[in-house]
Parts: sequence; structure tokens; C-alpha cells
Amino acid sequence: MVKVQLDRRLFMAGAAGLGATGLAAPAIGQPAWPSQNIRMVVPFPPGGQGDLAARPVAQSLEKLLGKPVVVDNRGGAGGALGNAAVAKSDPDGHTLLMTLSSLAVLPEADRIMGRQAQYEVDQLVPIARVLADPTLLAVNARAPWKTVAELATDAKARPGQIPYGSSGPYGTLHVSMEMFNTNASLRMNHIPYRGAGPAMTDLISGNIQALASAPGVLKPQVDAGSIRVLANFGAERVPSFPDTPTFKELGFSDVEFYIWAGLFVPARTPASVIARLREAMKTTMADPEVRNVYERAGSPPAYLDQPEFMQFVQADSGRLIQAVRKIGRVDGG
Repeated sequence: MVKVQLDRRLFMAGAAGLGATGLAAPAIGQPAWPSQNIRMVVPFPPGGQGDLAARPVAQSLEKLLGKPVVVDNRGGAGGALGNAAVAKSDPDGHTLLMTLSSLAVLPEADRIMGRQAQYEVDQLVPIARVLADPTLLAVNARAPWKTVAELATDAKARPGQIPYGSSGPYGTLHVSMEMFNTNASLRMNHIPYRGAGPAMTDLISGNIQALASAPGVLKPQVDAGSIRVLANFGAERVPSFPDTPTFKELGFSDVEFYIWAGLFVPARTPASVIARLREAMKTTMADPEVRNVYERAGSPPAYLDQPEFMQFVQADSGRLIQAVRKIGRVDGG
């Protein structure tokens, strides 16, 4: 099994810091934190799952920590540019990362493409998981397909002609769609965008015909009648789309994909800062106002504290890396 290497020494230092109660004070000799505004990087444009996860958390942390927490949308390269920016930033606790499940996939994709990885996963330390939803397959409301079978039949008759969008090469939305294409023996035309938000705009306008994305991103457009959802990549149906069948129900046993969002900090961030962030995230994710924001969006909270989140990242990322290796090299996105 593929293992994702996270820095266990940093993890244990962060875990040990939670022995204190409340939002622990800084250790003797360390400067007070936060001492300035906090920047929360979302490596995608507004309108996607990362942005949905970040904004309620930023508002809550701002109240708990007493300093502004500014969401900084940095789209590009399927999330790699924003991930790399935080991985290489000063580990003083004033730069955070709210990223998605493509975190470990993107360095592997760089290696598949013969490029140097822009960052490595062990340059970042997990703090907490916020959301974890299966992706759903959506199509333009004016498209002729009402079922996955109809889409697959058309795609087989017109290989490479039906355009689908993603948040960038090897990002979450690309990998999930290629899981479907591989298992259904299809070839569709991949159109990469800088994030799910721009891809959604083109799905609504009809410039692309299909998109895999999270329930919270899709639900407003489904409710507006702009798009329809054909299938669910999860193992079970989701409450916000109870009538949407899973790919497993439709006979695609190997098609399963989840898009999670979680908070990270650069490696070597002080243990006292990690402890305070963990406690602040525990308080945030228990806040009824925060939970209601996610539930109204159709993306219920899926909080995990650092120890459980770290184990989850290792298991999920190993599975996704195997999927990316099956996809292999993709030229032109």
C-alpha cells in the first residue's frame, strides 16, 4: 500500500500540546501568537469546496483568536500553487492552508509528468478535517442525458468529443472523472480550469457538459435548475441528494471518490501554536452557527482532530495516488 509520509515528530509535538485546557498560552520565551493578521490560503478560486470550507472557519477563528483571519484564494495548477506557497511559508502560525484531498496527489502527478514536485506533503502538518463529501457527477440541465447509462452510450459513440471540466490536471475533480472514464471504458475531453468555481460557470453556460464536484457546490445550481446530477461517487447516498444513485449501485464497483477539506500549517510551526489551533478548531466545529452554514449548503461538517485526521490523510491519499498512477500521464491537461 502506498504511504504518504507526514512528519510524525511534528505531529506528536502538536498532539502533546493539547494537554493544556482552553486556548493555551505561549510557552515561556516564545512571542505571543497571533501577533498579526492570519492568512488562510485556499488554493482555488471562490465558489468551490475549499472556499466553502474556509469562510465559516475563518470567521470563527477570528473571534476566538482575536486577530483578523483573511481568506486568500490562490488558484492554479489544480491547487498546487497555493499548497506550495504555504508549504514554503514562514512557520510562525500566521499562514494557514485550507486544502482538499488532492494534496498528496499533486506531487505524485508532477513526478508522473517528469517534473520536480512543487512541494511535498511532509512540508505541511494537519490540524483538523472540516468537510468530507463524495463527489457527484453533474451535467448541464440542457444536456440530453438523464442517466449515467445515456451519458456513457453517447460518450462511447463520440470518443473524446464530450467536454468535462475540472479544477486542474490531477486535482480532485479530474481524478474522480477519470475513475469513471476508466471503469466505463470511456474517453471524454478534459478541460482544466483554475478551480471548481470557474468550471461551474462554464457548466451552467454550456461550454462544458459535465463536472464532478461536491454536494455543497452543486446544490444551489441544481435548486436553480441550471444543472442536474446523475450519480454519486460515494459508497452511500447523501441526504442532500437522496434520489441520486451511487456508481456502485449502477454497477461501477471501483468508482468511489470523496472530496475532503482540511486545515494545515507549515512544518516546524511551534507546538504551542498547533495546540491552540487544534483547540480553536474543536470549538469552531462544535459551533451551531458554523455547522448550520455547512448543513444549509448540503455539505455537513465532518470534523476530525489531528490524530484521526492524520490517519485519514495517509489512508485516503495512498488510495488516490494508486488511482493517479492508473490514469498515468495526461498531455495537455
